[in-house]
Amino acid sequence: MTMPTPQCPWRMQVHHIHKETPDVWTLSLLCHDYYPYRAGQYALVSIRNSADTLRAYTLSSTPGVSEYITLTVRRIDDGAGSRWLTQEVKRGDYLWLSDAQGEFTCDNEPNDKLLLLAAGCGVTPIMSMRRWLAKYRPQADVQVIFNVRSPQDVIFADEWREYPVTLVAENDATAGFASGRLSRELLSKVPDLAARTVMTCGPAPYMDWVESEVKALGVTRFFKEKFFTPVAQAATSGLKFSKLSPMKTFYAPVGSTLLEALESNKMPVNAACRAGVCGCCKTQVISGEYTVSSTMTLTEQEIAAGYVLACSCHPQGDLVLA
Repeated sequence: MTMPTPQCPWRMQVHHIHKETPDVWTLSLLCHDYYPYRAGQYALVSIRNSADTLRAYTLSSTPGVSEYITLTVRRIDDGAGSRWLTQEVKRGDYLWLSDAQGEFTCDNEPNDKLLLLAAGCGVTPIMSMRRWLAKYRPQADVQVIFNVRSPQDVIFADEWREYPVTLVAENDATAGFASGRLSRELLSKVPDLAARTVMTCGPAPYMDWVESEVKALGVTRFFKEKFFTPVAQAATSGLKFSKLSPMKTFYAPVGSTLLEALESNKMPVNAACRAGVCGCCKTQVISGEYTVSSTMTLTEQEIAAGYVLACSCHPQGDLVLA
């Protein structure tokens, strides 16, 4: 079987699928070769084994601990990737993954005092790292606070019984759950908070709040991994973009990437890694000044023809797009 794209050279077979919550599934994959990755990293998945649609998912398993490579995916009704992975993929099917990517990891963190904070599906890299720390740094003092919508939405519910964790439910809190959302009061109860390294993953507003609060409480080592990139509101002034096909003019604030400009104006664009690695957001610029921070996956001929990776393209003025 030929790989769909050079970005996803790892073929893995679905061994089994486990339903974590009403809308979250974990796919356990068999890789017949050694697949190197670090706790907390993610991989691109070729959706429907196509070169045209790649999506990034956390590797929720833990190297040296987990029996399988796992992807834990929340189904989103209009999500091309999550719908396919959670509704159509079945045991025995093959998936194609990229090399592991990302720097949201704990294996090079020197501090033995950590606080791991997660909300919703942001728990996937947090659990990966929690297992790794238990296996390879058993002396570490690790505190975990996990925020969910309701008690039925606890991802890895059985496994959390093995590790100390504070569970917080926004709705219908039962025994064993704090009620509401993560608060300064809860954070203040964490022993030696200011001395800890804080690592968090979840929705952008949650992470912004966490960063502000823990820094106000004296934390100096803080790391975050955005589980999704929010789309900004469309602008009515600023940088001007003229798209030739289909013909349309739109705007974005100065300082926006080309990808942010396209997404905020609901222009069709594929984006997976958002880090200039996967090549999904390749876009042709006909004219205008811009700088780029990555040209990975682009050929010299494509660069000469004005192709850029939209996530890594920084407009310096108005642009005309193909």
